[in-house]
Amino acid sequence: MAARGRPRTFDPDTALRQALDLFWERGYEGTSINDLAQAMGIAPASIYACFGSKEDLFRKVMALYGTTSGEPPRRALRDQPTARGAIHAMLHATADEITRPDTPHYCMLILAAPTGTVENHAVREFLAHLRRDMLSTIRDRLARGVTDGDLTAPPAGLDAIARYYTTVVQGLSVQARDGADRAELEAVITCAMAAWDTLTSPPSHPVS
Repeated sequence: MAARGRPRTFDPDTALRQALDLFWERGYEGTSINDLAQAMGIAPASIYACFGSKEDLFRKVMALYGTTSGEPPRRALRDQPTARGAIHAMLHATADEITRPDTPHYCMLILAAPTGTVENHAVREFLAHLRRDMLSTIRDRLARGVTDGDLTAPPAGLDAIARYYTTVVQGLSVQARDGADRAELEAVITCAMAAWDTLTSPPSHPVS
């Protein structure tokens, strides 16, 4: 019988959460394997054995992020009965998540991306794909509103409106990172929702 390997002396779920916290704080390029080993309380060899490379670990971290802090905005889009209500609730949920006192004040998906180095191109593309998926999710929710009848097919087009509100989401994250508080983000949301009627209403025709 082959000898059994040494059992793990750490909890992988806890270690993954610790890795998430570090990547979220420092970004992908600002985090080294040694940094991760110290934060996770395990040796670099154990990181490679359990999670794979730094990139593999980061992808697992982003999957965890998507089911935790990244989930409330998506849930808001799914659960609200109207397209307008869904967009409004998504923006509120985003502002709530990026101003939590126990986490960095920005969306990890938007601001943890590497910049510049060729070897990190795959990670940049991975995060860009996740951001494009959010755009598609918003567009699909708008299309559902048209199907359900609570939203008339807007003259601006669903793609343009989805991209606009995706840009608002990303801008909220940048504003929060730069110090905007919850009330200031709420003012941005109010402005963004004031644009809803203009974006979704049919053009008015002057009386002849």
